[in-house]
Amino acid sequence: MEEARAHERSGAIAEAFSCYRDAAEAAGASGDHAIESEVLRRLAVLHHRRNERDTATGLATRSHAIALEIGDSVLAGEALNVLAGFAFERGDMDEARGRFREALALGGTSPGLRGRIEQNLGILANVRGEHGEAFAHYRRSLEGFELSGDQKGCAIAHNNLGMVCADRQLWEEADGHFRRSLDITRAVGEVHLEGLCLLNHSEVHLARQRYDEARTSAEQALTIFDRLGSRLDKADAYKVLGVVYRETGRFTLAESRLQGAIEQAVATSSVLSEAEASRELARLYQAMGRNQEALQLLNAAHRLFSRLDARVDLVDVTSKTNRLEETYFAVVRDWGQSIESADSYTFGHCERVASYAVAVATALDADQGQLTTIRMGAYLHDVGKVKVPHQILNKPGRLTDDEFAVIKRHPVWGVELLAAVEFPWDIKPIIRYHHERYDGTGYPDRLKGDEIPLGAQIICIVDVYDALTTTRSYRGAMSHEQALAEMEASRHWWRPDVYAAFLQSVGSNPQPV
Repeated sequence: MEEARAHERSGAIAEAFSCYRDAAEAAGASGDHAIESEVLRRLAVLHHRRNERDTATGLATRSHAIALEIGDSVLAGEALNVLAGFAFERGDMDEARGRFREALALGGTSPGLRGRIEQNLGILANVRGEHGEAFAHYRRSLEGFELSGDQKGCAIAHNNLGMVCADRQLWEEADGHFRRSLDITRAVGEVHLEGLCLLNHSEVHLARQRYDEARTSAEQALTIFDRLGSRLDKADAYKVLGVVYRETGRFTLAESRLQGAIEQAVATSSVLSEAEASRELARLYQAMGRNQEALQLLNAAHRLFSRLDARVDLVDVTSKTNRLEETYFAVVRDWGQSIESADSYTFGHCERVASYAVAVATALDADQGQLTTIRMGAYLHDVGKVKVPHQILNKPGRLTDDEFAVIKRHPVWGVELLAAVEFPWDIKPIIRYHHERYDGTGYPDRLKGDEIPLGAQIICIVDVYDALTTTRSYRGAMSHEQALAEMEASRHWWRPDVYAAFLQSVGSNPQPV
């Protein structure tokens, strides 16, 4: 068995298989059932690495049964810990948690095993977004490793505690755990773990706007990963450096590093690293005013995040996706506001329309996906106005027929401007049809009735309300009551249920929602 373990550590897997099988046969023949149980468990792990899952599960189950027969609760706990890991990797989180807890109850008397099981429970809690529970498990895993004298385990536990503290924005605690982990990894010579700790610590420095420290830690990590040939970890180091350069105004260096991060991630098939680097590059393009490129990258990142697998990436997918969508909102909101800046009378229009529209959609019992679509569409509904001449947008007094004809082109221009962007949400119909009217008198396509998408109808009604209640170049603002009276006379422009939802939400509240 010791020979097999040596082969396994050196990467000679075929030789390890052969020795483990010989060891299992010898242990069974001699009646050394403790050795037999351990060998079967180790064989199970090797088979699982080769995706021979049924064989792996069968071997681990036999290992558990033998351990119970001889009354060795620690070995039984070890086997259950392995079976729990198999359940976790196939996505059965509830079974994994149950088996981990059963393993802890059986083998908790062994500090080293307790440390590993608590670590696994912490990982499981973390990918489910239960950061408080993850912290408690990682703390207990540290206690187990300290009692067993496992310095590498202690370094991993401090690193895990640092990451979960960072997720909870407990920056001082995260800083302390990463420093302790770094001290231990350097003392025991765990070079790769040292690099990971430096990289994770650099993320905390970034969050605290300690850009010089973030750059130094990321560059030290990059040196280690370069020496080890760890391309996946290099991708994440490049990402941190790109963010540092972006936040300190060195956009050319930032673009180079973030592009490098994406290339390394693609080369190593890391969906998570590619998605996160794409998101950060999108934020760079936003800062540079390259809004269409930013949206294209965010769309690519959204598709990548939808492919994330918590079992493989060991991340809370929901929180990652939510953070991406927050970035998405920031980009479209800023772009919408930059368009409004060309018209001194409409600043804040898109933000108000978005708020009103979400209120109306909520009154119509829209689900979360529909609310997101409507909010995004509201921010970008007037994007086509970038092609309307400034003198028309800001003309005092009424527009001529020819000038109004130009204004009426902005829904079409908006869709054309975004033609190359494939949104995760169906917002282009909102942009094109937000001036269509239920009675067929709108523009640009004179759609009628239910031909008009619901989202476009919602944006249309709140767009009119905001236009009436704000000062424009050609007239002053109406009061809330005056605007409602004006809209009552034109209620045939909108679907009855949309008009009713508007009165229920925005219409009943004279203050901006």
